[in-house]
Amino acid sequence: MSKTVVVGLSGGVDSSVAAHLLIEQGYNVIGLFMKNWHDETVVINNECPWIDDSNDALAIAEQLNIPFQTLDLSAEYKERIVDYMFAEYQAGRTPNPDVLCNREIKFDVFLEAALKLGADFVATGHYCRKGSEEIKGEEVHKLLAGKDDNKDQSYFLCQLNQFQLSKALFPIGELQKSEVREIAREQNLITANKKDSQGLCFVGKIKLPDFLQQQLQPKKGRIVEVPSDFPAYSLYQEKTEIAEMATAFSYTQKDGMDKGEHQGAHYFTVGQRKGLGVGGTPLPLFVIATDVNENVVYVGQGDSHPGLYRKALRVAQDEIHWIREDLKLTEGQELRCEVRIRYRQDLEKATLFQTQTDLYIQFENPQRGITSGQFAAWYLNEELLGSGVIS
Repeated sequence: MSKTVVVGLSGGVDSSVAAHLLIEQGYNVIGLFMKNWHDETVVINNECPWIDDSNDALAIAEQLNIPFQTLDLSAEYKERIVDYMFAEYQAGRTPNPDVLCNREIKFDVFLEAALKLGADFVATGHYCRKGSEEIKGEEVHKLLAGKDDNKDQSYFLCQLNQFQLSKALFPIGELQKSEVREIAREQNLITANKKDSQGLCFVGKIKLPDFLQQQLQPKKGRIVEVPSDFPAYSLYQEKTEIAEMATAFSYTQKDGMDKGEHQGAHYFTVGQRKGLGVGGTPLPLFVIATDVNENVVYVGQGDSHPGLYRKALRVAQDEIHWIREDLKLTEGQELRCEVRIRYRQDLEKATLFQTQTDLYIQFENPQRGITSGQFAAWYLNEELLGSGVIS
């Protein structure tokens, strides 16, 4: 008897081809569209209105002759993703809602709904792969990078667990994006030439200040420029202890020069250039730190300003997540691996150190824009082993 797979049809080309490939492989396929967002007032140029995507998903289901349903998860999305975003920005951290969306929505609420429909698996259009191996008598599932280096989306799934992986299929993970487009054209799928969506998961390209101002009120504060030869940097260069290197620079207003005003420190993130409303001379200004308690944004001139770079980061014990729990580090252990701290960043050589209370990641080369609230994901060869929220 054929296995049943519920495909998350998003209305895009990737999930459309994923559904087609599963049908070819003999699965009993059901299409399910997740309706998670209604407010288009903060979306730029209606870039990703849910109603258009829903119509495209329905049209694909009709083309492929598979059952189709729409699932309204907007309440869960608001509670688990949007409210989380507001809380993180208010605390001065920069969240990654796409990672949380996969953990909390696609592979939790959506997965649960699919299982209730009798599904054996759920499938998505992610560019990643799954492997498995029997270790000590148990099947261990592996999350592997997609074959298309330019589209690899394994990072977005860095918070999945073994159960979620056991129920997941990634039909296009072995393909290049160009091959996916070609398959869609060969099958005359209506999404074959549809532009890829951008921006926040299920919301689209948003005006972040407008989005945040729904709950976080504007609050005028100072923009302070910190010189590149600020004394703290000589100390930083001499420090070798991992805990010291992982500590973000902190500043006070007396350490720099007033450059103007902003509308709220919680609207800014480390490495940001646009939206400051003030210029630097002779180089452009970049955000190097924010202080939401004092409502101050600290900036530095140029992309090479030392305040943009750190050699290490820390993940608090309760924020560490291992997909491969059999490889989990214990106190005193270390692991040489590769790490990325944002989507599409090249993997960087690093060493993980597990202490009694925290996990530290020390890079071979200083990393630009390490930002609290984001996810660091660690890999061994093609396999994503685990991840954690940067402190």
